[in-house]
Amino acid sequence: MNKKKFSIVIAGGGSTFTPGIVLMLLDHLERFPIRQIKFYDNNEERQKQIADACAILLKEKASDIQFMATTDPKTAFTDVDFVMAHIRVGLYAMRELDEKIPLKYGVIGQETCGPGGIAYGMRSIGGVLEILDYMEKYSPDAWMLNYSNPAAIVAEATRKLRPHSKIINICDMPVGIEERMARAIGLTSRKEMVVRYYGLNHFGWWTDIRDLEGNDLMPQIKAHVAQHGYSLPEEIAESQHMDASWMHTFAKAKEIYNIDPTTLPNTYLKYYFYPQDEVATANPDYTRANEVMAGRERHVFGECHAITKRGSSLGTTLEIDEHASYIVDLARAIAYNTHERMLLIVQNKGAIVNFDDTAMVEVPCIVGANGPEPLTQGEIPRFQKGLMEQQVAVEKLVVEAWVEGSYQKLWQALTLSKIVPNARVAKQILDELIAVNLDFWPELN
Repeated sequence: MNKKKFSIVIAGGGSTFTPGIVLMLLDHLERFPIRQIKFYDNNEERQKQIADACAILLKEKASDIQFMATTDPKTAFTDVDFVMAHIRVGLYAMRELDEKIPLKYGVIGQETCGPGGIAYGMRSIGGVLEILDYMEKYSPDAWMLNYSNPAAIVAEATRKLRPHSKIINICDMPVGIEERMARAIGLTSRKEMVVRYYGLNHFGWWTDIRDLEGNDLMPQIKAHVAQHGYSLPEEIAESQHMDASWMHTFAKAKEIYNIDPTTLPNTYLKYYFYPQDEVATANPDYTRANEVMAGRERHVFGECHAITKRGSSLGTTLEIDEHASYIVDLARAIAYNTHERMLLIVQNKGAIVNFDDTAMVEVPCIVGANGPEPLTQGEIPRFQKGLMEQQVAVEKLVVEAWVEGSYQKLWQALTLSKIVPNARVAKQILDELIAVNLDFWPELN
């Protein structure tokens, strides 16, 4: 096998997920050797807190890996093979507004769905395009593995505005659900399953799941979901997905499953099928953003400060981000032409036969040195097709609104969202979102 060691830049170096990704990369060095890791962020103070601790982790665990943290694009993106991007434009302070403003109007606020996702998307598009352009300017042969949210809107923007770029948009949510499926039926890993799946990001359905010998696992998994959703008898407390809001999400999958028991659903469909339930259980004064700031963000920055202060990671509670191993699988597939089968967000181009060819869909792909090759999923039922057409229209309108600076199209996007009850409420939410996003959105006319 090629023994080349790779150079990686993590774009979003100040993210709370960055230490877990570094630990994950270190845990996979035999599979994916690294010569250099760089952090890039436009928030120097925030990044430094993470980088100082990660420098100690790297010195202890892999001192031969070169490391730097920078806010200079040329320094960051020169001489890199992969850009792993997970940026959050506006940080959690803006996510909090994304969630709380819609709730004032009886509409669920969520970072990837409905008004919250639209607001976040309008902030993310420019940031992701900027990083992509830096990569192409300074390391044109590199690949960008992008898991910045909201993935669906970002993917549509890159398809439309950077159609020839070497970017692959990914999401680890299906990975997490598949791990739960595997554990529910006694398997040790999702990699013991071969899946068929179609949909949009955070908006899809599994249609076939088999073991490596070809035996059908759907009946067992369906029986579990019909009774428990994706909840498991014994939850792993240290996982970030074990917050109360996630426990509700996994249990809610039981109700989502009942709508179409021929398939297994993505958990995020709860926001579209039962939005009033989500509003009823939401605390308008303490949303998911507050949970994250009080939980993961406080923990990660606290641990990083402790590591830096004592000059050692001994005793740290920072953990490997297991979901991020998906990123290593993807990077290896490209680097070593492994033809691994993975769920990715790609342009449809006939993968779903009876669906818009320009839509960015989430389907299984075979990944090699030239990127992903989508696997055809055939025709999809009218129910799913109708839902997906509505949601794709929302995503396309958001991108068009960003490109054109169109208030009208953004209002239309909000009105069309299945989560928003009517155009009047859509306009009220939009006007408040504009007021708080003046520093982030293009000017709308």
